[in-house]
Amino acid sequence: MSSQEEILSDGRFSCVARDPRFWEMPEKERKVKIDKRFRAMFHDKKFKLRYTVDKRGRPVNYTSTENLKKFYALSESDSDLSEHDSKELTAKKKKKKRVKGKGEADS
Repeated sequence: MSSQEEILSDGRFSCVARDPRFWEMPEKERKVKIDKRFRAMFHDKKFKLRYTVDKRGRPVNYTSTENLKKFYALSESDSDLSEHDSKELTAKKKKKKRVKGKGEADS
């Protein structure tokens, strides 16, 4: 097989390097930007599915939230909010667990 430079230097394929249809998509544009209204889909249990096999039947161990993070990104203005909100959610969960533990011990 020829290297990539040899292929692009060939006159028959030189137009491929200049044609924007064949350019690789920039990293920033790969993910769809969503706003704060939809940020719950990254951590809500309703959107989480656990896969045990892939499309060819091989065993895998991943969830649908990994796919969501792969294809979607929060807009820049909302990404700061989401980090702050996720910290608040974890803090609230910890407080609820502590309160439950105390309530169970009393009864």
